[in-house]
Amino acid sequence: MTATGLQTGREAQRTLVRASRVVDVAGSTADGWVLLTGDVVHAVGSGPEAPTADQVVDLGDAVLTPGFIDLHGHGGATESYEDDSFAGSLAVHRAHGTTRSVLSLVANPVPVLADSLARIRSVMAADPLVLGAHLEGPFLSPHNKGAHNESFLIDPSPAAVEALLEAGEGVIRQVTIAPELRGALDAVRRFVAAGVTVAVGHTVGTYDQARAAFDAGATLLTHAYNAMPGLHHRAPGPIGAAVSDDRVTLELILDAVHVHPVVADTLLRAAPGRVALITDAMGAAGAADGSYRLGSLDVTVTDGIAHVAGTDTIAGSTLTQDVALRNAVSLAGRTLPEAVAALTSVPAAALGLGDRLGRLAPGYAADLVALSPALEVQRVWAGGRELR
Repeated sequence: MTATGLQTGREAQRTLVRASRVVDVAGSTADGWVLLTGDVVHAVGSGPEAPTADQVVDLGDAVLTPGFIDLHGHGGATESYEDDSFAGSLAVHRAHGTTRSVLSLVANPVPVLADSLARIRSVMAADPLVLGAHLEGPFLSPHNKGAHNESFLIDPSPAAVEALLEAGEGVIRQVTIAPELRGALDAVRRFVAAGVTVAVGHTVGTYDQARAAFDAGATLLTHAYNAMPGLHHRAPGPIGAAVSDDRVTLELILDAVHVHPVVADTLLRAAPGRVALITDAMGAAGAADGSYRLGSLDVTVTDGIAHVAGTDTIAGSTLTQDVALRNAVSLAGRTLPEAVAALTSVPAAALGLGDRLGRLAPGYAADLVALSPALEVQRVWAGGRELR
């Protein structure tokens, strides 16, 4: 038997979870087990011998991974995170393996965003699985607005930045900023100083402008390739700036709609260990085709593909993270540990939470996903509590 463990004081409920394979960023272990003590991982190991536990869960031929972390999603189950209630959305994504979520808000007037942040604060007070909010707007380029209402897009003035920081104290986890906007670099510095992770996105900016934002403290690229200049051999743009900078994590929507699998594979090869698979999911995730709202915009979903009504502009996705995992393996050619890392340890590190989320190791949160050999979600634990 091989094992590593964590010593704790007062012992809580001990649950031993066995699986055919245990997989995280460190690799794949056959005949593995994970011992949970309360809401943390106490020990991991392999082989027939294992510590005693109050409960033993034998998953048979399953693959056991850390819980998935979604840096960027707007909703599901017909709900959005601007709604008065979005418990159904959280439940849908958790059933598909997402145990920790950053709730993304589209561009809106600052007072409306403040109201949304207040609602998310109340949810966070009761639900530690919600990591905070992502302000995808309002500091976006009107020339690459995607599915955001252009009327609500503004420059990141000091007044607007301070108003949002005040309204979102303890709630805003990340913010997307187009680096070419007036005041953008000062805003990047201010948000970073407040402990907010800053992303470059929804931009027509150049390589140099993106690079300046990264030098100012931005460390994310919002949904790489989408709503930004493409990678050109003489104008590398934001994608080139992010790929060439080891400080930067690149979000990727791997639904075979937003980005061609060959291009996704190219990105994953170019920035190994720095690509985080996100959903960018809107209300139709886990729900039927039809008519929806994304912020103030009408959206039509047909065959699982969302567009701003009457246009060819993609309006988020209907993706869940388990599908992104399968796509990473089957369409983008990743090994299972590489694909799992893109959903777990990479996004955790991007948020500065890599010391407690995203791995199956002693001291980490007891967030686990049991997958069938075909990588379909079978069971989910978050904070040591089984959700599915």
